[in-house]
Amino acid sequence: MIMSNPATEPAAADDKTAGTALPSSWYRTPALYELERRAVFSKEWMFITHKNRFTKPGDYVRYNVANLPFFLIMDRSKNIRGFHNVCRHRAYPVIRPEAEDTGTKSILACYYHGWSYGLDGRLAKAPRFDDVEGLDKTKNGLFPIHVHIDARGFVWVNLESSETPSVSWESRFAGSDTRDRLAEFNMDEYVFDHAWSMEGKYNWKACVDNYNECYHCPTTHPLFVDNCDLSVYRVEAHGGEVVHYIKDKPGKSTNSYAPSFFFPNATVSMTAPYWYLMRIVPTGPTTTIMQYEVYRNSRLCPTSDDASFTHMDAFFKQVEAEDKALNDAAQTNLNTGTYSTGKLHPSQERGVLHFQKLLREAVMEHRQLEKDAQHEIWPARLSTISENGENEDVKFCADLEACSVDKAVDW
Repeated sequence: MIMSNPATEPAAADDKTAGTALPSSWYRTPALYELERRAVFSKEWMFITHKNRFTKPGDYVRYNVANLPFFLIMDRSKNIRGFHNVCRHRAYPVIRPEAEDTGTKSILACYYHGWSYGLDGRLAKAPRFDDVEGLDKTKNGLFPIHVHIDARGFVWVNLESSETPSVSWESRFAGSDTRDRLAEFNMDEYVFDHAWSMEGKYNWKACVDNYNECYHCPTTHPLFVDNCDLSVYRVEAHGGEVVHYIKDKPGKSTNSYAPSFFFPNATVSMTAPYWYLMRIVPTGPTTTIMQYEVYRNSRLCPTSDDASFTHMDAFFKQVEAEDKALNDAAQTNLNTGTYSTGKLHPSQERGVLHFQKLLREAVMEHRQLEKDAQHEIWPARLSTISENGENEDVKFCADLEACSVDKAVDW
């Protein structure tokens, strides 16, 4: 068990002791980023999308989080399934690079050698293998990923290859989909409107830190300050969720606003006529892409009322652009090595402290597992039962790698 650092525990509302932020090295070091790929993105539940994005069998969306490619697709029974985007034959992407990120498929065909799979992932055809021994079609379907759809219709994925993920959804997010403040949002009324993205030259954690506090709002977000009463702003931490509470100023709006962060890298901002999610997707140690999905309430904000929808959409996009500029600039100093760490406000930055605590625990606990095993552990790594000696081949290469590792590395 990894002991947490009291200085970085989320502070109580009356706690006057500042916390300490993660050091700048955690925002730029390639080895730390690779550890996060193993310890976090390969084994944690990630909020990805909403079920309303899929309307008919064959609808798919492709994703890539921390260089871990996968896709979701609605099968013929209208279940949403997830698979690693890799053909079982020779590793070519089933949703090939030239394809659109979203679309509709009647069958999942690999364009390399023509292997094809049903919407349920089962191998349907392997050309010229009919008379070849050693290929069991029932054991060569697409590699599945774990999919969970919560009470709000949010779609979560877990890439761990084990039959049961080591981190359960309930252990992180129990109750997140049934909070009282969500009762007024009828999720069945929302329809997917559009997706958009921004690329940032900063570590993914900088974006998460930024989202989880409004300490910066008065100096950065003039539109936000004009509309929102920041005197009542607060956050509450519940497991893997950081719940943000904020209200509009009197006379500005009658809409409720319910934003939340979900560990490790997703946010949702709910309003009655409009909501959007943000996936904070690392693409390297110091680069990130923010991917957004926007949903509109078909009753309160129909397509015939594009003026008000466009106004809300522009408002949120301006806020996101302002935050991106902050993160881009801060990362330049995180990269220099002159700045190490800083103090965090115990209440104003409570959400930041909680996120960093979860992240620290996840990577340190996984690193300890690797030290005990004396090798890297990739929870999402796909494996098959050896029939023709491939396990011996894998072991040979692993032993060769171990021989070439810098002896300074201390497991």
